[in-house]
Formats: sequence, C-alpha cells, structure tokens
Amino acid sequence: MSRSNKTVQIEVNPDQLGFRYELARKAIHLSSLLIPLIYWHIGRKQALMMLTPVAAGFFFVDVSKHFVPFLSTWYHSTFGIMLRDHELTTDRLHLNGATWITLAAFILIAFFPKTIAVSAFAMVSVSDTMAALVGKKYGQHRFGQKSVEGSLAFFTSALFIVLLIPGLLIPAGIVMAAAGTIIEAMVLKIDGFRIDDNISVPLTGAIAGMITYSLFFPEALKALAH
Repeated sequence: MSRSNKTVQIEVNPDQLGFRYELARKAIHLSSLLIPLIYWHIGRKQALMMLTPVAAGFFFVDVSKHFVPFLSTWYHSTFGIMLRDHELTTDRLHLNGATWITLAAFILIAFFPKTIAVSAFAMVSVSDTMAALVGKKYGQHRFGQKSVEGSLAFFTSALFIVLLIPGLLIPAGIVMAAAGTIIEAMVLKIDGFRIDDNISVPLTGAIAGMITYSLFFPEALKALAH
C-alpha cells in the first residue's frame, strides 16, 4: 500500500497573525533606534556616508522587485510573513516600512539640526512601537484603523523621549510629540498611494519642532544649527 506525500500550502494574511506577529515586527522596527544613537556620537557627513548606501540599497531592491520576477519571488518568500497587506500588493509600485524608515533617517540627518533629527527619529522607533503593541493588545476604543489606547501610548512615550534628549527645549518637544501622535493616528493616502507612518511621523515631528523653534525660540534654533 503506497502513501502519497502531499504538501499543502496555506495562505497567511500577516494582519491576522495577532499580537505575536506585531511583537516580532516591532522588535525589528525598534532596532532602527540604532540610527539616532549612532548619529548622536558622530557628525552629519559621517552619518550620511554610512546611511546613503543603506537607504539606496533598500530603495533599489524595493523598486526592482516590481519589475524583476526572480527578485520579486525571492523578496516575498523571504520577507512576506513580515509585510502588511498593502506591502504585499503587486498591482502598483509601493515601498515597505524598512525603505521608508531609512529614507526618513536620510532626510532628517541631511536637513534638520541633530537634536531635532534624533528626537523625531527616536519617536518613530520607540513611540510607534508602543502605539502598535498597546493598540493591538489593549485597544478597545477604535477610530478607523487606530485606537485611543495606542495613541495615548504614543504620546506618553514620546514625551518621555523628549525629556531624555539633551538640549531639546521642552515646549518644542511637547509640540513634536503631539504632532507625531496626530499624524500616526491618521492613514494618509495620495491618489491611492499610502504614505507610510515611518516617514510621515518623523518628518511631521521634525517640521513641528522647527516651526516651534522658529516662532518662539529663534536664538535657540541658531544654537542647534551649530
């Protein structure tokens, strides 16, 4: 009597994997905190020299996978379990979270004072992680795809971060935390193209910080620029 071996392939939706999936995903996300930690101890030119090839590499692979079949197969078989639904679609060009966050780091380092850049990036590394985990585990009061509990976790952890950043004025830090919380709670789309919060959160926070400094603390802003 012969027995035939059959392999059954099960389609898994990453967004249905629950808290354990979110925890694994955010553990990787939290590792991006190394970027501001390293940048704090080196100069802008050194940081950009290190980050530019990384950001370019992520961007190249992310774009190429839409046009090179074997690269697409490798990419989705290797990283598919860690991607969200909108990152798995192949009907239009999109970038994944890792690419967005390296692009955000490049923009922050290139165009913002170090104190503001580090603060804004630390928020997306830590506070976005806290918002996702708390919202997934304890989110009871939903609005859209987010929860009040997740947003409170973002804001609370963001305030803690700004208190730890040397040289960051507290009023500016509070504005940055509030701006980041608001933008993280939103799902931004332009002509159907989703703007990832890995770039919208840190850039919004950094811009809010710059505006606050410019309006109320111009002399302090000059000091940050040096």
